[in-house]
Amino acid sequence: MYHYPGGYNPWYQARPNNWGPNNWNQASWNMMPNQQMPNQMNQQHLISGREDFGGNPFVVDMEKATTNNDYFRRALWTGEYLQVTLMSIGVGEDIGLEVHPDTDQFLRIEEGQGLTMMGDSENRLDFRQPVYADDAIMIPAGKYHNLINTGNTPLKLYSIYAPPEHPFGTVHETKQDAMEAEENH
Repeated sequence: MYHYPGGYNPWYQARPNNWGPNNWNQASWNMMPNQQMPNQMNQQHLISGREDFGGNPFVVDMEKATTNNDYFRRALWTGEYLQVTLMSIGVGEDIGLEVHPDTDQFLRIEEGQGLTMMGDSENRLDFRQPVYADDAIMIPAGKYHNLINTGNTPLKLYSIYAPPEHPFGTVHETKQDAMEAEENH
């Protein structure tokens, strides 16, 4: 906890609503008027940019960043132990059958619909589940998996890898770019 002279915090100010002994948790915290947090970023730059913000504290509107991403894969934040990527899968396309031996993966669908498949070998994907907007998919390390866009609009999702799976700053504009990068990796 930081100590500010006189109890004044330059970033936040408590504004209690009906403060009393039985409703102490109703305090609302608001930004000070005309104050900006350090390193505040333009959300439009974030959505249209190619920058990986990893290694720095970062806050983002994930839904907006995900739904506005048109790249097949884009690393948004790559840290030492975690990576967040944005993905856009075209109509009738898929991520591609893959396995991450030492990496757990989390997928969150923001727009569209698809079919996720997982299994212990590439020829035995016995777990199959339709997925839709707001669904989350957990993929254990070592499971073969694929996600196919079965809808009529791009499938927009974000992925969390732990530990990171792709190099810092990865941008694959198309699935072909991603496949070529995998061959060279």
